[in-house]
Amino acid sequence: MKLVLFDIDGTILWTDGAGRRSMEAALEAVYGMPGDPSYRYDGKTDRQIAREQLRAAGVPDRDIDARLDALLDTYLRNLTDVLASDPLAARLCEGVEVLLDAVEARPDTILGLLTGNVEGGAARKLGAVGIDFTRFRVNAFGSDHEHRPELPRVAQQRARTALGMDVPGERIVIIGDTPADIACGRPIGARAIGVATGRYGVDDLAAHAPHAVFPDLRDTDRVLEAILA
Repeated sequence: MKLVLFDIDGTILWTDGAGRRSMEAALEAVYGMPGDPSYRYDGKTDRQIAREQLRAAGVPDRDIDARLDALLDTYLRNLTDVLASDPLAARLCEGVEVLLDAVEARPDTILGLLTGNVEGGAARKLGAVGIDFTRFRVNAFGSDHEHRPELPRVAQQRARTALGMDVPGERIVIIGDTPADIACGRPIGARAIGVATGRYGVDDLAAHAPHAVFPDLRDTDRVLEAILA
């Protein structure tokens, strides 16, 4: 049995910057600053994004910790409004829907998520493109840990708790569009598949030595072969 964990932003879908706009508005509302417009969000957890932006603005950690939950609550309200205001902004990446169906249908694979989004953000974004959040059986979110390399272990523990199943690292496959997705599973021996549907090209991702890398997820058979190898 293999646990197949998909990233969301840039891998499953695009939301035309809805998450960034929602976070910037939340930072402004709660801390009085929107953050650095040149700061890169991709590959990071929502909590990490907030902390790094606030630290860069000189906010001490004790003040960040005191209002971080309020910030994320505000972010989720903003995200709901932003996605509702422009329902056409969210779109699936090419090949994703067929691949998700194929992984979900197999008796030897478990469909899951490993994403920097907090759980509520993940559900909202997937809902915006018509994907049922509940079909993902084992998940790890940015609300589980601020640091992405800790999330594969969270997914392992969830598999034990939810399914009564021990999944060793070598039977975990992480699919994502950033170097952070490729690197995060290495401490437990998980394999990574890079997909260049985000802001990194095939060569950029290949430089980080994933198990495989694809320009997109349209070739379902080849991607499944890489997952199952």
